Amino acid sequence: MKRLLALLATCATILGLTALFSPPAMAASGCKVDFTVTSQWQGGFQAGVKVTNLGDPVNGWTLKFALPDAGQKLVQGWNATWSQSGSTVSAAGIDWNRTLATGAAADLGMVGSFTGANPKPTAFTLNGVACTGSVDGTTPPDPGGGTTGTPVGVNGQLHVCGVNLCNQYNRPVQLRGMSTHGLQWFSKCYNSASLDALANNWKADLLRVAMYVQESGYETDPAGFTSRVNGLVDMAEARGMYAIIDFHTLTPGDPNFNLDRAKTFFASVAARNAAKKNVIYEIANEPNGVSWAAIKSYAEQVIPVIRAADPDAVVIVGTRGWSSLGVSDGSSETEIINNPVNATNIMYTFHFYAASHKDNYRAAVSRAASRLPLFVTEFGTVSATGGGSMDRASTTAWLDLLDQLKIGYANWTYSDADESSAAFRPGTCNGSDYSSSGVLTESGALVKSRISTSDNFPTS
Repeated sequence: MKRLLALLATCATILGLTALFSPPAMAASGCKVDFTVTSQWQGGFQAGVKVTNLGDPVNGWTLKFALPDAGQKLVQGWNATWSQSGSTVSAAGIDWNRTLATGAAADLGMVGSFTGANPKPTAFTLNGVACTGSVDGTTPPDPGGGTTGTPVGVNGQLHVCGVNLCNQYNRPVQLRGMSTHGLQWFSKCYNSASLDALANNWKADLLRVAMYVQESGYETDPAGFTSRVNGLVDMAEARGMYAIIDFHTLTPGDPNFNLDRAKTFFASVAARNAAKKNVIYEIANEPNGVSWAAIKSYAEQVIPVIRAADPDAVVIVGTRGWSSLGVSDGSSETEIINNPVNATNIMYTFHFYAASHKDNYRAAVSRAASRLPLFVTEFGTVSATGGGSMDRASTTAWLDLLDQLKIGYANWTYSDADESSAAFRPGTCNGSDYSSSGVLTESGALVKSRISTSDNFPTS
């Protein structure tokens, strides 16, 4: 389990390093690095590394720093290509963050081991130029809870109580947020600026991390996609938001096709994130063309893998008919009520697209909500294709119902995909503005207006 650094009073854990330099034929440039030890245990530590470009735009960068003790080693890293040679650790930008505009930042992370001195790197350089400056010994933010007043800071570790999602005070809560699009296509949309906007301007409670398994996703690079998911979990945690780790299965629709991959993936992310309070696991996005019995069997094999490493986190189980509680297959919620998954602290998924799914779907949710813990991990304001015109009336009816029933939700999608379900206009993710009316689609403006209202989480 996660333990805070024992020597915070004497060891600097946040390094703010700033310098200006003048390479030939270029304007004055500079860089800043924030290195934060978020947890430490016997012989090891985890750290967040934020590198900010204060100078000319760069297209391709490598951050290097020295580990001062010979016993310190890089174990793993994420959001960059990491390596170690002697005492020097290198982190090189990857496809989605290799370009850093002036003022732009990249959030990285690493796990290290040590046998001697505590982890305190020195001599940071960006593309060979020193980032020098003063050492800030400020205590880092609480990595398990975030700043007081954030969703995680207020609610802490969540759990299922009855048919509700409840906080650390055992009171029902509703989480509202956004889902990423496929990380293989829209990674550039998920960076420091966009997550700052989501947490601070949109005032979202959660980020759903949609990791496709097929369609050029996880199966093509398990280690790379696992690292990217973990990085986004950390970025959400740093901003006090919850993160839903979504094993985004869609085609083929039988989740058992990916059973071995799911066990491998969830064993890894659950072990790595077990100490975090902000993680929720969604084990199958939209089962389709498959029976509830097959979905239940899959869940009862994957959930124990998660529980072996992370016994406390909430797990969300997909439902039949593209997670429609079976309604899209002509069935209903009764098949789940009569044959529930044999596990505790779980919820069931419901997805809707407002222009396609209307009164009969809302009736099913209303009935099911009194018998089953539900979470709308994905919804759209448009048709089930992700396109077409926004249905404002149906969307409003849906969100009013979810608010009434205290059912959490994540909107599809926090991206600039060229489709009407996207929150941003095409090209938005090439810039740094993720909040103003000029970058929002009609759907994005409506959803942002709903998410950004006060949560009023109960604490007593």
